[in-house]
Amino acid sequence: MSPSTALRHLVTLVATTFALAGAAQADEVVLQEAGGTVVSTTLQIDGVDYPADWYLPSGPALGFAVVEHGFTRQCANQRETTRELMNRGLMALCLTVPMAGGNPALADALAERLVSGVLAPDGRTPPERIVVGGHSAGGHFASRLGAKLATIAPQRLAGAVLFDPVAATGFADQLSTLSAAGLRPVLAITSNPSGCNANNNADPGLRRVRSEALAAGRDGFVGVQLIDRSTHVDSEGNDTNLLGTVACRQGWPRAFNVTYLRTLAAAWALDLVSGTRSAEFYPGGSYVEGMLALQDARLID
Repeated sequence: MSPSTALRHLVTLVATTFALAGAAQADEVVLQEAGGTVVSTTLQIDGVDYPADWYLPSGPALGFAVVEHGFTRQCANQRETTRELMNRGLMALCLTVPMAGGNPALADALAERLVSGVLAPDGRTPPERIVVGGHSAGGHFASRLGAKLATIAPQRLAGAVLFDPVAATGFADQLSTLSAAGLRPVLAITSNPSGCNANNNADPGLRRVRSEALAAGRDGFVGVQLIDRSTHVDSEGNDTNLLGTVACRQGWPRAFNVTYLRTLAAAWALDLVSGTRSAEFYPGGSYVEGMLALQDARLID
């Protein structure tokens, strides 16, 4: 079997699994974790029930994060990364939905749904402050979701944390709207260029946000690129699968890159919702400077 034929079979298998996953989540599944509870259920948006994973911290929720998976992927592929946010006290939501082109119509509908009022499965109302996040095409979804929230409920949007986003039509403009022309943080962790991230095609949008932030008197920090054997699926870590490694031709995620990504994502998200700045996770701080000194990362500029 040729590599291209094998890859087509893998894509077909994942698409079939994706469809079955949606059907399987008709019944609620509850997993008790050390830091809280993960509930797989459904969320109704405009009369349609979508498979939804909720991450509910055991203590008071300090903020709310929407974390979306990538193209042909599922929420299960972001399970450990999203769990890290829950362990830091954030309530989180992920929808297992098609992500082609970032699914802009659903992003807009979800924004409206969140603003109109939604309850978590444990009966709690999600915290007011929202961080939008996502991997790959889910990063574009997050940019669209954030832009819509910035338009209809700007006081609720804390910022964005993106995992190797892949840009589709309107990405740069959406980031600019999300960031309020540089006044609201947009942070990203990217990987080495590959076909899976369209050779870092999100970089122009991230650089535009940086320029706007500098013009607005901010420091212009938009994140880091992992450069030592990084992969497009680092945010998936051990939750990735053969498709993620074969399609991107970068091998399996390295544990140190996965740790970097999850540590930064959780710290940044918590800072965004709380309005703080944990210095070690930004330029000049010990954690980021350590990454740079080891040549494991570079600043996005």
